[in-house]
Amino acid sequence: MPNWGDRMPAAGGAPVTVGRDPARDAARDELLNADYHRHDPSLQQRILDWITDRIGDALDAISGNGTTGTTGLVLFLVVAVLIGAALWWRLGAPKRAVRTTLGVYGTAGPRTAAQHRADAERHAAAGQWAEAVRERMRALVRALEERALLDARPGRTADEAAAEAGRALPEHAAALTAAAVVFDDIAYGERTADQAAYRLLRDLDQTLERARPALAPAPEGAA
Repeated sequence: MPNWGDRMPAAGGAPVTVGRDPARDAARDELLNADYHRHDPSLQQRILDWITDRIGDALDAISGNGTTGTTGLVLFLVVAVLIGAALWWRLGAPKRAVRTTLGVYGTAGPRTAAQHRADAERHAAAGQWAEAVRERMRALVRALEERALLDARPGRTADEAAAEAGRALPEHAAALTAAAVVFDDIAYGERTADQAAYRLLRDLDQTLERARPALAPAPEGAA
């Protein structure tokens, strides 16, 4: 059988010499033909097979004789990390739970702004900043309802109250929105409450006590 680089007869019988480099290139091109790789495992399958093999190796080492406690612990941690990585890769990052937003008053019954303020100050004096923030936001919204700048509506969220009050008090719309964000972040556990957060709501509550609503523009043609 002739080898690459040997003289081979052409169609007319004349010998043709195939160089070593062209022969190597021709062989490489032939091996890269997609028809030869149709049944190869996918990249995903190869990664999973590798992880499975590593887990199997670690489990065999753990169950083998002569394994020390420290070595067994290390191998167990390796197995746990590999399993976690496989699950993360297959299932993706854990989805954040959808936050259920309750009304600004929560499940508490109707109370006056003065009562909410008193509770807020009591919590603040005790360093209970999360409770103080919640009560101060409730005092702020309830005070606006008592002044008829907001209609009294059970179930209203802090965001809704801020948006509605911002239309009546446009100069304070941005501050109201910021207060609602602070309240939501603290009320639903995404942010740790502190004295600065409470002061922000307290100062806004005191400012709004002196605020006057914007006058609606007179209709065109009015005398």
